Amino acid sequence: MTDVTLSPDGDIITLDHGGATARFHAIWLRDNAWDPATRAPGNGQRLIALRDIDVGVHISAARLAGGQLQLTFAPEAREIAYDPDWLMAHRYDRDEVRAPGALPDGAEAWDAGLMENVPTGDFSAVRDHAEARRAWLAQIARYGFAKLTGGPVRDGALFDVVDLFGHVRPTNYGAKFEVRTEVNPTNLAYTGLGLQAHTDNPYRDPVPTVQVLYCLESTAEGGENMVVDGFAAARRLRTENPEWFDVLSGHCARFEYAGEAGVRLQSRRPMIELDPDGILRAVRFNNRSAAAITDVPFDVLPSYYAAYRRLGEIIDDPAMEVSFRLEPGESFLVDNTRVLHARKGYSGSGTRWFQGCYADMDGVRSTLAALETPRQEAAE
Repeated sequence: MTDVTLSPDGDIITLDHGGATARFHAIWLRDNAWDPATRAPGNGQRLIALRDIDVGVHISAARLAGGQLQLTFAPEAREIAYDPDWLMAHRYDRDEVRAPGALPDGAEAWDAGLMENVPTGDFSAVRDHAEARRAWLAQIARYGFAKLTGGPVRDGALFDVVDLFGHVRPTNYGAKFEVRTEVNPTNLAYTGLGLQAHTDNPYRDPVPTVQVLYCLESTAEGGENMVVDGFAAARRLRTENPEWFDVLSGHCARFEYAGEAGVRLQSRRPMIELDPDGILRAVRFNNRSAAAITDVPFDVLPSYYAAYRRLGEIIDDPAMEVSFRLEPGESFLVDNTRVLHARKGYSGSGTRWFQGCYADMDGVRSTLAALETPRQEAAE
């Protein structure tokens, strides 16, 4: 059953459809019209600006015809058809109360229990088959990371991984960087030391939102890769101590990198970043790149450091960790705004050669959405 009710002033319609009820304002409906005069048929981009909609826009008539909702807008006297399913899928009339620290839509928090089923795809299948690629990208969107096995063992093979969803984002490290032991390295990542779980490049603005690490050689003992869900860590901190969560999300930290000539990267962002509606947006945690904290009030600083210390303890907790060893031709990708990665120490004997590069999550999400559209259309 579908039914529509128009308010006396024409400012609001109430739509009953598919067992749900939602209200919509006239200005929102006019702005989101899909008629050819409002949206380009080829790409869906708007052909009008908000200034082109009368400030006094209202609905003079509403009716259902042929499964469509027909609305007449005044004062322009234009009738526009709407798909009730589309409207209900995009309704904003909800009674949701989201506590700070809510997960983004589609994300699932995880801990060490995920080690029993590490998100993984096969390189050849993901490259050659749309459904395998969709499933692999869906795991990244859900968990913030995934492995890829069975790839080629050659210099630059990590670019083949990025080609599956997007484009490489070059940095001062180049289009790619080498991760193996060096003498007098410019970055601790290039030593055999174990590293605390961290997000990469927090000193950049904007930060690269994807990191790919690709294994080319691995005969050294140790060096297992580890990942930790930063969103799960932040939510655990909030459960334990909401005040500490608030202090880390309410004040900015500072990060910097000046490890090579001609480079001095700096940023100012909170360690736990929230959207205005409280949804987790990003976690930045990297002790090696942390600069002096100068944006926390004097009286709040002790609480800030207590919260900072506790977040680090949660991140270090083995119960939060998923670890795995990569063999040549294997790689993994992380959402660098969410998942912290680490490496256990490895011995000086044998070899260990990884290559890394950066890309962005908009490519992951775009490719995934494009692959999911045919599935949705087939289901309809």
